[in-house]
Amino acid sequence: MFLRLVADSFTRRPRRKVLTAAALALGMAVVTAALSVSLDVGDRLASEFRSLGANLVVTSAADSLPLEIGGVDYRPVNAGAYLPVADLPKIKTVFWHNNIIGFAPILEASTIVQGQAAPPDLTSSIIHREGPPLFKVNLIGTWAVHSIALPDGSTYSTGIEKTNPWWHVDGRWFGESGEECVAGVRLAKRLGLATGNTLTTIEEKPGTDEVSSRKLTIVGLLETGGPEDNSLIVPLSTAQEIAGRPRQYRKLYVSALTKPEDDFARRDPKTMKPDEFERWSCSPYVSSIAYSIKEVLPGTDVRVIRRVAEGEGTILTRVRALLWMVTLAALLAAALAVGASSAASVIERRNEIGLMKALGAGSGTVGFLLAAEQLLLAFVGGGIGYSLGIVLARLVGQKIFGVAPAPSPLVLVAVLALAAGVTLLGSALPLRRASRYEPAPILRGE
Repeated sequence: MFLRLVADSFTRRPRRKVLTAAALALGMAVVTAALSVSLDVGDRLASEFRSLGANLVVTSAADSLPLEIGGVDYRPVNAGAYLPVADLPKIKTVFWHNNIIGFAPILEASTIVQGQAAPPDLTSSIIHREGPPLFKVNLIGTWAVHSIALPDGSTYSTGIEKTNPWWHVDGRWFGESGEECVAGVRLAKRLGLATGNTLTTIEEKPGTDEVSSRKLTIVGLLETGGPEDNSLIVPLSTAQEIAGRPRQYRKLYVSALTKPEDDFARRDPKTMKPDEFERWSCSPYVSSIAYSIKEVLPGTDVRVIRRVAEGEGTILTRVRALLWMVTLAALLAAALAVGASSAASVIERRNEIGLMKALGAGSGTVGFLLAAEQLLLAFVGGGIGYSLGIVLARLVGQKIFGVAPAPSPLVLVAVLALAAGVTLLGSALPLRRASRYEPAPILRGE
């Protein structure tokens, strides 16, 4: 009988019901879109931020303190300590190994390049001798795309393309043969180099007066906006031979997917209690990943590149705060709309409520009946709003991130629960008034 009363009441006054359901549907559509994007925005922004480059840098703990001005390292390229390349596979054995998406070792050296003419702005770099002029240039050795064997027997492909995807190469990266190189755009302009040209490098053998030469084919021109534009980029093995540092590197860039750091993440792990340390190490903070890397690479100093890590956290926090503000505004608007519609419905049904009470229905029964009607409206409006919200979320996700968020059953449950809560909250005062109606004055027409 109760269900029959609810169904009969639900089919009457369809205009009022449609308006209430429409208000709920619009509010829940915005909530669905905001929640769907909010759940997906962390991973999406983390992936987008990887285009900013690595967020961790590994150097030797015994190395000298850095002297950087404006992002340029002014230390002598041959100063400091070096690290073994053989230890690099250990990075993929840390707890957060799946979050490490790439790493690339760097070894800098200087070399002498044989040129055809002396550009005016390179006269200070010319080594005076008979024959073609020789120019001293900075050399950067790294991996472009390199496969390494991991301790578990699998292979992993990494390199500068993963850690610094914003480095733009006009042409292609060099191969592993050691006979190819990439020239910085400013260096190429000064020396009159182009893709396809061949460079001759002159190398002095340490401890002897002998020199050797090698030919490198330029397969691409690199533009980064940094000091790399004035350098020659070669395979790591080539730089190791030129610098006389076999199987060693100077600096390692690591790119890892992380979550924004909060006050807890910035605490010193040495001051944490065991349970706090476990919570900290089991969270993908950039500081906890740096700590794990330092444990598997002895004798290293792992530093966080703050301008990247803090930028990720700041923007992600602001985006999520904006989405939550939109969600709260949509819920408030839906609650006000439902409350107004519910109040008008109670006033229209005043005679019906008085008659029900005169026939013996208690205040609780009347309130429960009206609440059941509102909940049915909430589920209908919430379901429609979820469908509309998924479409809106796909449009927003595609427009901002290029990828639409997938529908989530968790969001559907949350939206239906919020629709029910908003409906009951908005209808609370009208339902309370309806339950207090006295039948006698109503039936007398007062």
